[in-house]
Amino acid sequence: MWNSFRTDDRDGLAAEVVSYPGGNGDQIHAYVVRPASGEPVPGVVAVHHMPGWDEFYREFSDRLARRGYSVICPDLYCRFGHGTPDDVAAKVRAEGGVADDSVVADCAAALAWLNAQPDSNGRAGIIGTCSGGRHALLTASRVTGFGAVADLWGGGVIAAAEELTPARPVPVIDYTAGLSAPLLGLFGNDDRYPAPAQVDQHEAELERHGKTFEFHRYDGASHGFFYYHTPMYRPEAAMDGWEKVFGFFARHLSA
Repeated sequence: MWNSFRTDDRDGLAAEVVSYPGGNGDQIHAYVVRPASGEPVPGVVAVHHMPGWDEFYREFSDRLARRGYSVICPDLYCRFGHGTPDDVAAKVRAEGGVADDSVVADCAAALAWLNAQPDSNGRAGIIGTCSGGRHALLTASRVTGFGAVADLWGGGVIAAAEELTPARPVPVIDYTAGLSAPLLGLFGNDDRYPAPAQVDQHEAELERHGKTFEFHRYDGASHGFFYYHTPMYRPEAAMDGWEKVFGFFARHLSA
């Protein structure tokens, strides 16, 4: 819960950019942040959004780590070259986007990396916003070993045939049967991608397959309502959403 720490707690974070063997064994960059205590903690793979491996995602990862998680946030655009996050993201968009298979492989490798760390308690989740929410759900539907997955307004989970691309050839909803972790979904009722009707459709498919999930929807919130650096920010919805994330991960990832 917000402000639940004690003022005499001696907490702290250790953060750095590392290289780790991603998909196909390629060395890619990742931002890693963890509690400085060194005690066993759950892990989280943070999947960045379409704007890229940016400053928001470092702060997003820091927030998770402050709640007791060892977090790895891979640079899913690493193979496209380097520069400012905006420049790299523009290059990725111009080239048709990062391939789903590449993202899944890098996130699966990140899970293996987390589990191999001496501070791992043996459990890990995955979370993302926007395209990262879609990618988090996609990964948890194709890769076993995650204890929880959080999809924050992931657009494109449901996609018509004309929306499919070489990078995104299969709608994520088609992988629902393979989802092997409990799912948390947070959505704005004013969003158009995904629209509320698409969230309804996704919910029905999860129910059809007997999956464990909980969806929360926010009136007055659209896409990106966690993004405090944009006009989309909705502080009350964002704070409630963070509490939902922390509660969900605590229930499913504690040893």
